[in-house]
Amino acid sequence: MLEFIRGHKRLTQLLLLLFIIPSFAFVGLEGYNRFGTGANVVAKVAGYSVTTQELEAAQREQMDRFRQMLGTQFDQKLLDTPEMRQNVLDKLIAQRALLAELSRKNLSVSDQALQQAILSMPGLTSQDGKFDGERYASLLAAQGLTPSSFEASLRQDLALQQLNSAIESSAFAPKTMVARLSGIAVQQREIQQINFNATDFNAQVKVTDDMLQSYYKHNSTQYTIPEQLKIEYVILNIAAVESQLSITDADIQSYYEQNAKRYTLDEQRRASHILIAVKKGASSAEVSVAKAKAENLLTQLRKNPAAFAKLAKENSQDPGSAERGGDLDFFSRGMMVKPFEEAAYKLKQGEISDIIRSDFGFHIIQVSAIKPAIVKPLNDVRAEIAAEIKKQMAAKKYAEMAEIFSNTIYEQPDSLKPVADKLKLTIETAFKVTRQINSTAGNNIPFNNPKFLQVLFSDDVIKNKHNTEAVEIAPNILISGRVVEYKPTSMRPFDEVKASVRERVTQTEAQNLAKKAGESKLASLQKTPSSTGFSATKTVSRVQKSDLSSIALAAAMKADVSKLPAFFGVDVPAQGYAIYRINKVIEPAMKDQERVIAEQQQISNALAQQEMRTYINYLKQKAIVKILQPISSKSNNS
Repeated sequence: MLEFIRGHKRLTQLLLLLFIIPSFAFVGLEGYNRFGTGANVVAKVAGYSVTTQELEAAQREQMDRFRQMLGTQFDQKLLDTPEMRQNVLDKLIAQRALLAELSRKNLSVSDQALQQAILSMPGLTSQDGKFDGERYASLLAAQGLTPSSFEASLRQDLALQQLNSAIESSAFAPKTMVARLSGIAVQQREIQQINFNATDFNAQVKVTDDMLQSYYKHNSTQYTIPEQLKIEYVILNIAAVESQLSITDADIQSYYEQNAKRYTLDEQRRASHILIAVKKGASSAEVSVAKAKAENLLTQLRKNPAAFAKLAKENSQDPGSAERGGDLDFFSRGMMVKPFEEAAYKLKQGEISDIIRSDFGFHIIQVSAIKPAIVKPLNDVRAEIAAEIKKQMAAKKYAEMAEIFSNTIYEQPDSLKPVADKLKLTIETAFKVTRQINSTAGNNIPFNNPKFLQVLFSDDVIKNKHNTEAVEIAPNILISGRVVEYKPTSMRPFDEVKASVRERVTQTEAQNLAKKAGESKLASLQKTPSSTGFSATKTVSRVQKSDLSSIALAAAMKADVSKLPAFFGVDVPAQGYAIYRINKVIEPAMKDQERVIAEQQQISNALAQQEMRTYINYLKQKAIVKILQPISSKSNNS
């Protein structure tokens, strides 16, 4: 529905920003504007306000996108930083600067263009191809929008897209640049390598207690036990409501009688046909020839009805049924084109129809069997009816119980027992609950939910041991919890992790020794080139897959090859050190024209985006920007 209505932490953040945040610049403005300005204004840009609500909504949308993109790898702590929140604010400021520019230049979208954009949205036309105004209005209403508010937003977005296109279209990639970059991409280099594995130097490492203590002290985060809770919680869901409902035989009987049509199997007919096809747009002469052939076959069938299957196999132009003697198997009303259906349902078993014209051509129909309409016995559908009644009753009952659930938790905040007793719910217990979602625990654990964890770790709940508010963690699922025991963040005792610390220190020192040995060997090779000890040759390039690490490949392609053989070294974290020898540089013999065109498009796109970023920066400098509230160090995102 929404689709047509609206360790390198810093490096990781920047990459994600490049992929996700730019979308804020040109779409979804109405989604933020409809929060209103209010008193909590974070910034003002050329007279346009950015409110706290807008900023928080944008942050939540960003987090949702991260969560969907990264799945189980999503780590809110890594992404929810002041830098990321500042970037969201910068994008909202850019939006306002663009809006101001639209206003200054009187850029707008015509009613015709707006109408065309709406008509092109999928799902808004009926079966006859006409615009479905009722569906359009209902889908907007489901999102809390009116046609006028949505159309104003869409008009604004289309105007922004026009401005965006005008700026980006000014960028182009010179052929010389494309050729140069293309050559760099496919250039190959023949290399060999020597590895200095860190594990080979483990025996040389001398670890002291001071080294262990120092590592433990300076890497405390590796041995930190996050704050943890022991909690109690209760859940109200449809299953809990249904378990308290009872369905009587009278209820089932009444429902069965009132919905008899649902349990009635319509009459079905089995028929065979002979089709003499007529193409759409056929001339009157072609139609006459087809009809004459059908009439000739009908004359034969009137004389000898038993020849129907034989004549169908020899003459029918319906490839799906001709081989079966024209048999179409059983069908019910609504499954065949109307003229065919009407004729078939007028025939008695064994009868042959007159010539029937449809969009496909001329048909001769013979009904071979009739299954009369039947009503399923009550006993056959009793369980189905009971489940349906219970489902309907539960939906109504849930709304009543949800209100009681929320009110009782609020009115009696020091215990979950009152709400559990009143609604016949079970109090569950969970241990070692942390602020972050446990990605390995699965989604079926109710308390493993970001919205619930956020309220669970609030000061009031932890310090005062109060119940949390009723949190809707999924449609028709409410949860409330309370903290039984709180354990603050702590360090694992040194003695407990001493073996792990020793292993880490040994790895680090062995890595240093491997690097030292590798660098010494590299210096020697650069003075006196040699191929002794190197592996077999392999050819690598920027676009060719290889078993080289990304670090080694980047170094190999950037290395100075003005004098061959060339040598360079790469520090491979946690593994050791590697020396590479470049023997030969292989330039591409001929260019793949399709690849060159694709690369030119990619380069043009990159330049276009750069043009747009430059233009937005110019508009931000041109507009009067006032930051009224600094970015908070903590987000309210869930």
